[in-house]
Amino acid sequence: MTVERLHTRIIVIGSGVAGLFTAWRCAAQGPVLLMTKRTLRDSNTMWAQGGIAAALGAGDSPELHRRDTLAAGAALCDVNAVDVLVNEGPDRVRELVEAGARFDLNARGDFKLGKEAAHSRRRIVHAQGDQTGAEVSRTLIERVQSSPNVQVLETARVLDLIIVNGRCIGVRVSIEGRAAEVYGEAVVMATGGLGQVFRHTTNPTVATGDGYAIAHRAGARMADMEFVQFHPTALATSENPLALVSEAVRGEGATLLDGTGKRFMPEKHRQAELAPRDIVAREIFRAQERTGVVHLDARMLPGFETRFPGIFRLCTARGVGPRSDLIPVTPAAHYMMGGIVTDLDGRTTVPGMYACGEVACTGVHGANRLASNSLLEGLVFAERVSRDVASLKKHGIAAPTREAWDVPELADRGAAQVAADDVRRVMWQYAGIDRTARGLRIAVREIDAIERRLPEGATEELNMVQTARMIAQASLLRKESRGGHFRSDFPRAKRKWRETHIEW
Repeated sequence: MTVERLHTRIIVIGSGVAGLFTAWRCAAQGPVLLMTKRTLRDSNTMWAQGGIAAALGAGDSPELHRRDTLAAGAALCDVNAVDVLVNEGPDRVRELVEAGARFDLNARGDFKLGKEAAHSRRRIVHAQGDQTGAEVSRTLIERVQSSPNVQVLETARVLDLIIVNGRCIGVRVSIEGRAAEVYGEAVVMATGGLGQVFRHTTNPTVATGDGYAIAHRAGARMADMEFVQFHPTALATSENPLALVSEAVRGEGATLLDGTGKRFMPEKHRQAELAPRDIVAREIFRAQERTGVVHLDARMLPGFETRFPGIFRLCTARGVGPRSDLIPVTPAAHYMMGGIVTDLDGRTTVPGMYACGEVACTGVHGANRLASNSLLEGLVFAERVSRDVASLKKHGIAAPTREAWDVPELADRGAAQVAADDVRRVMWQYAGIDRTARGLRIAVREIDAIERRLPEGATEELNMVQTARMIAQASLLRKESRGGHFRSDFPRAKRKWRETHIEW
């Protein structure tokens, strides 16, 4: 097969907030090629109901935001990264407004700020109540599409990075089934999350953990892969992905009831329903085991359909009327705190390769992400990446001369789907909300067995397997409970693990 060879200055992989913002900012410096596995609108960002946390209101400050972030992170946050996040965040939100983002405002024309779990102040910026991610995506997509310096390649599936003399100089990619190699001065990984390696997730079907596996194969340092955040309140249905019932609903006063109709969170944590996500998710899981089901009671909230129009539509489409019915909820895999290790400018341990957004491990989230810090992280560190790559000079490494290669053709789609479903089953059962050494060892063995029977050409499923294995192995190594990682055989946090990161 003839291999198409493309050249640009900056290669950006991913079309969520981090990828779009990076591409937009880098376009001022020269040519950018933005690649995405499906379309520009297929990303976790587009699905994000929650808002953007930033110290924008009266009585708030970056220091207060810093304290809340560090408290949620369970002693594993990088303090310097958190300082960057909270101090640079407000400017990034204002720049979105200047770029055309329409956020919710109060009667005075100021940001209408909400409050979510573990925040000490109202500091969450929303758009259309619960459509913040969609509004951020819309704004940035318009900016990217209007830039003459940005070339967009949709349905472009990255297979691997091209490494020469230890430096990343490009990517091997399948563009609608055609083999291509794209070369540039830098590659920015902004591939998003990995929720689809679990049976129950709020992440769209594109979130199969590709970026983690691709970066790991290229030799990038990875860290904190055991810290998966399970959102406490996904709408309990048989769908994949599950519809999300935003934290903001609890922030406005909705309460959690077990199968007997009893409210259980006040006796579990002083912040009750607004406790950190890992605690709420775990207590819902336990209540489900005790009483079968858990419901969210939002019947007392005035104007639910105007405050949360998207959630109202999601519920009513499934036969649940939030004004009169209890909403059935369940925890679901939602966000990865770990990933590709970066410095404060998004540089990875592989020269020429950057990472930002959910796929990156910047250190801002520690063991447990503070609600609505994810979109903010994508904005702040994408800006830092764009500033750093501005100083890049041509590396002078010639593209390797190689024979033509073929895009791996999937031999057996049915077998690949079975393998993907098996990964999800194993990870939910053994490496989900409640983990044990015995279960994690079973998970690793079963994941190894799944990899051995993968059909030829199952590249996405291979990425799922390799990403799942990193999660299971890291979870086995961390013999304590902290943040999003809970071991029922080691149910307490241990001091010796406070500043320990499991790395590859």
